[in-house]
Amino acid sequence: MAKKSILITGCSSGIGYDAAKTLHGRGWRVFATCRKAEDCARLESEGLESFVLDYESTASTTEGLQEALSRTGGTLDALFNNGAYGIPGAVEDLPTDALRAIFETNLFGYHELTRQVIPVMRAQGHGRILNCSSVLGFTVLRWRGAYVATKFAMEGLTDTLRIEMRDTPIKVILIEPGPITSKIRQNAIPHFEKWIDVDASPRNEQYQRSLLKRLYEDRGPDPFELPASAVSKKLIHALEHPNPKPRYFVTTPTYIMATLKRLLPTRAMDWVLSRG
Repeated sequence: MAKKSILITGCSSGIGYDAAKTLHGRGWRVFATCRKAEDCARLESEGLESFVLDYESTASTTEGLQEALSRTGGTLDALFNNGAYGIPGAVEDLPTDALRAIFETNLFGYHELTRQVIPVMRAQGHGRILNCSSVLGFTVLRWRGAYVATKFAMEGLTDTLRIEMRDTPIKVILIEPGPITSKIRQNAIPHFEKWIDVDASPRNEQYQRSLLKRLYEDRGPDPFELPASAVSKKLIHALEHPNPKPRYFVTTPTYIMATLKRLLPTRAMDWVLSRG
């Protein structure tokens, strides 16, 4: 009997890496993709099937999916859209081109790959599409406007797709982690340095007091931070349960924020969030 197959993006580290290793260990045929060839080579040396898939390139997205399909004979049981990055900085300091760039990876790439995989899943009569969102997909924190915007948009697009797919055998699922041990903070530094002019910002002093310390100083794990394996645990249920949930919260802050958003009026919620 053929192994179930899954294509995962953003597997160089963090959530994607742990998901690939965990599912491979459970007997899944995992296609663990990365943006950089050197990361793919490292994963290959660890026994995973890996090749390049870069959301910023439609050609790369298409070629990555076709590579997976060529190895399975044209089928794919699941897709886990996971790769993403952040551009820290105040909204007023974000150039519009910075938003265009981050949406290309964090949303448009997901959409492109999803649209290409749906016909495959329709034809085979089953499939699961999992999108990695965040607690910042339904609530906000200062300095994270670019990332928040992409995740809010992705949640809306995913919820709509889930409803539209109700008359098909394709299940659409959101994974919503809070603070997870990963390299997302370190990986955000080049984007911050590219797009945010700290010296010219009216918020220069605030950056010096808070954001720069968070980006450049190793202050240990965040409160309530969990390892990436916490996401993989929920991912297993989303992939293997016959009736998966529409969305999976991961970490205590995600549960807390979802509850507060339901209970508190907007101004009270703003006060809570402004403390973060």
